[in-house]
Amino acid sequence: MANRRDSRIEPSFEGSPRAKSSDGFSVSEEDRVVPRTRKSAAKGKSAKAKSRGRGRDRNRRGLLGIATRLVYWCFVLCIWGGIAVAGIVVYYGAKMPAATTWSIPDRAPNIKIVSVDGGLIANRGMSGGEAVGLHEMSPYIPAAVVAIEDRRFYSHFGIDPIGLSRAMVTNLLGRHFSQGGSTLTQQLAKNLFLTPDRTLERKVQEVLLALWLEHKHTKDQILEMYLNRVYFGSGAYGVEAASRRYFGKSARDVSLSEAALLAGLLKAPSKLSPARDPKAAEERAQLVLAAMREEGKISDKEYKVALSAPATRAPSYWTGSENYVADTVMDELPDLVGDVRGDIVINTTVDLNLQKLAEQSIRRLIDESGKKLNVTQGALVSIDDSGAVRAMVGGYDYSTSQFDRASEARRQPGSAFKPFVYMAALEAGRTPDSIRNDAPIKIGKWTPDNYGGKYYGKVTLATALAKSLNSVAAQLTMEVGPDAVVEAAHRMGIQSDLQANTSIALGTSEVTPLELTSAYVPFANGGYKPDIHFIQRITTAAGKVLYENNGGSAPRVIKADIVGMMNSMMTGTVEVGTAKKAAFNWPSAGKTGTSQNSRDAWFVGYTANLTTGVWFGNDDGSAMKKVTGGALPAQAWHEFMVAAHEGVPVRPLPGTWKSTPSDTIVPDEIPSADASQPPPAPPAAVGQSAPVAQAPAPARQVRTTRPAETVDAGGGFDMPSDSGETGSIKHPVPPGNVGGPTKKRQTSILNILGGG
Repeated sequence: MANRRDSRIEPSFEGSPRAKSSDGFSVSEEDRVVPRTRKSAAKGKSAKAKSRGRGRDRNRRGLLGIATRLVYWCFVLCIWGGIAVAGIVVYYGAKMPAATTWSIPDRAPNIKIVSVDGGLIANRGMSGGEAVGLHEMSPYIPAAVVAIEDRRFYSHFGIDPIGLSRAMVTNLLGRHFSQGGSTLTQQLAKNLFLTPDRTLERKVQEVLLALWLEHKHTKDQILEMYLNRVYFGSGAYGVEAASRRYFGKSARDVSLSEAALLAGLLKAPSKLSPARDPKAAEERAQLVLAAMREEGKISDKEYKVALSAPATRAPSYWTGSENYVADTVMDELPDLVGDVRGDIVINTTVDLNLQKLAEQSIRRLIDESGKKLNVTQGALVSIDDSGAVRAMVGGYDYSTSQFDRASEARRQPGSAFKPFVYMAALEAGRTPDSIRNDAPIKIGKWTPDNYGGKYYGKVTLATALAKSLNSVAAQLTMEVGPDAVVEAAHRMGIQSDLQANTSIALGTSEVTPLELTSAYVPFANGGYKPDIHFIQRITTAAGKVLYENNGGSAPRVIKADIVGMMNSMMTGTVEVGTAKKAAFNWPSAGKTGTSQNSRDAWFVGYTANLTTGVWFGNDDGSAMKKVTGGALPAQAWHEFMVAAHEGVPVRPLPGTWKSTPSDTIVPDEIPSADASQPPPAPPAAVGQSAPVAQAPAPARQVRTTRPAETVDAGGGFDMPSDSGETGSIKHPVPPGNVGGPTKKRQTSILNILGGG
């Protein structure tokens, strides 16, 4: 077998070498499956390239497929999302009333309170300001609001997709809710109809309502409604209220810088309020100005001017004392017109110039002497003969205390109450020339001391009233009876409860400055008690009269001869008595009052033109430092009345009384101490049963009385001098039971108020 293998002939071809395998076989090149030539290699490379191209095509087709599928599924998701949104809208929309029943709710009515000459005293009501038309307000206001709050307001259909998308992106990037996409129309819809809750339901309803508003109203109407209702912080609803709140002016007069400040508040009214953070408000206003310039609402020049002259904020809101008047008017309003359902205008009787004069006088005196004399509060009321209140100051500063001391605070009037004691005595038959012995007396366990412990012996009633002698006032109260004094005071206009005891002679029962002043008015107008009023007329914004005070009739409450005698005596208080600091170039009269330890100091005085009462004291009842009615109150009264009577023709006080010559004065017989003889009863209340008559014009007669004087059996007794020299005497002392027993004797009073 081996030989046979060796002897095998292997064919050989020229040019075709053979290859011999390891086992002895040889293979020619032609026998190979893939010939090893260059051409064959090139063909191999081309095939590989084609293969790679086919792979890239397959990749491209794969990416395109993925993108196509992604777009497809996004489209599907959008469809389903739209269906879901539509379902939500339909669901929440179905819970709302039918669109045919939708209507713009009435704006909260504004109550505009004006002075007698038409000047604005205050705007009250939920809005705090009247509605102002878009064409009436400063054009800077709507321009500023649109520029910062809704730049595409006049181009969108109630919803701003661009603004909404921008807000969503900003919130997502910031990972917190920092911007809202609501348009002005949506904000108005929320303010008009919805609660501020941040819920999906509320947002859907807001969108639906915004679309409805855009369908029913023009853009200008929507913007006007928005500006008159939106909240601007610090209690101001609407642009008019905000303008007066922050700048003390109407929205009609707002400047560019002020408009920018108002528009800037809308982002965060409470936080950015200039009343809270002026710096933040100003920084926001600068952003608004930049937005207005960017939108072409203002020029570069206007922008620079506004930046160089920022808005000047009013120092404080509602600081004026006229707001005490506004509060009183609001209290009286329901009784006159009932519920207020629309904007109204209230014409008051207050003279705004007199109101400012009164406020300035009270504040100046407290600023100058408050710390030195421990005085922190004051009040003033001025009423004309018809009962119209011309000025009322209820405290030092309304912004720090809205409590009205003029109409609400009841304080002891001290000797300012004595005119009613003397009036009751005159009605019981006494005269200004009647003589009483001013000396220490004791009534039961009570000893009514004079102010400073000074006594003057035998004096006329005119002198006793002018010098505010407590001893004589107590004697007269004992003679006529406390009930007669209480009746006289109530008849004249005091409304507070009065204690019918002997100490009422010194004003121990509390009254308000308003009622005490009103009770002096019959002395000034000839004996008539008018209706004290603040409101002259109430009309709708269109001018329809809802209420008008026609004056009516005033009953006579005091006889003309008594008026003459009282005016004669109280003139002495101003001329030679305790209120000499009040005197000015007009016939005037009045009475001072100082309560125990100078807790209260009063002066109520009058001319034939005005009756004005002034009070000074402290809310906590702490004592002032020797302040009497003849000091600060008389000074404030003098300042006010001089200004109030400037240019007014002089008129005498009504009524006449001629004094008996001093050499023919016959002292009244001092009543016996016999308890069986009751004190003389005062006449029936004048005018209570008689037909009510219109008060005539005050009498023009000039009084012909001499000044009050002191009478002494030993040839006369001088009045004390201003230097403090005293003419006090200790004797004679009237009997302790002078005037007879009282019906209601109180023995628990240890300290009685001193005279003024």
